[in-house]
Amino acid sequence: MADLLKVVGAALPDKPVSWNKRDLLTYAVGVGAKNDEFPFIYELHPNFAALPTYPVVLALKGDGQDVNLFSEALKGKPVEGLPKFDPNRVVHATQSIEILKSLPTVSGEGWLWKGRYTGVSENKTGIILFAENLLVDPKGEVYAKLYSSSFNLGAKVTGEKFSKFIAGPPQGKPVPKDRKADYVVEEQTTPEQAIIFRLSGDYNPLHIDPRIGQAAGFGGVILHGLSTFGFAGRAVLKTVGGSDPNAVKFFGVRFTAPVKPGDVLQTSIWEVGKGPSGTTEVAFETKNLTTGKVVLGAGLSYVLKKEGAKL
Repeated sequence: MADLLKVVGAALPDKPVSWNKRDLLTYAVGVGAKNDEFPFIYELHPNFAALPTYPVVLALKGDGQDVNLFSEALKGKPVEGLPKFDPNRVVHATQSIEILKSLPTVSGEGWLWKGRYTGVSENKTGIILFAENLLVDPKGEVYAKLYSSSFNLGAKVTGEKFSKFIAGPPQGKPVPKDRKADYVVEEQTTPEQAIIFRLSGDYNPLHIDPRIGQAAGFGGVILHGLSTFGFAGRAVLKTVGGSDPNAVKFFGVRFTAPVKPGDVLQTSIWEVGKGPSGTTEVAFETKNLTTGKVVLGAGLSYVLKKEGAKL
């Protein structure tokens, strides 16, 4: 246990990150933006902006403008107390983002991705690692705070149950079972969805090479969880936030089942009360209508509601 205790609070090396307008456009279509979503698909639109969920891709993109090797992008300085993980047995478990300041459409140089481990949990099936990341400008101002967790299947340190946490995202209310959703957004992903999304920085072969997906037990290529995350983010932004790029202040989910490119996604959204700083608290879940499984659970968002907002 002593080893795992050393992990919690351990800082990760700072990583330079950058983006330009083309990156924002590429991300928007990677998460399903349609031809009428002009603030996100047209760089000359007067309200052109990043989708609020954009920063999640920077962890793997870094500051490069070319493709990268997924195995290299994952590499970092070894963390004391952790075993070596098999990258083919790592699953994205949760992801959240709190938007503190609106992103510029071009970063310029000097932005950093700062990180630390905020928790670790071991059970008989593997190790879950929890991290906090900050997107920081050249002056040290924090623009976004992100929490994520990864499940490392089969990894062991103690062989016993163990967990410790020092920080994490807010937890929302469950989706109401006694009433219909306030908004329901249904969207068809395309068979090419993962081919487009990978251009935002996640070049994991699992998302393009059917042989990798077959070997991993998925029956072929699966869509990036962060693409599905972005589809749901757009649904909440459009319905509750009236497509105002600055409306979504927090957005978080648990990944519960895979999606294949071409599957149909249905995001059901409930307003469940007041959130912090004048926002509306929203609970949501995304279902894969092709398989019938919920693919994003425990959805929580804080949104500055636009009256009369409808899809």
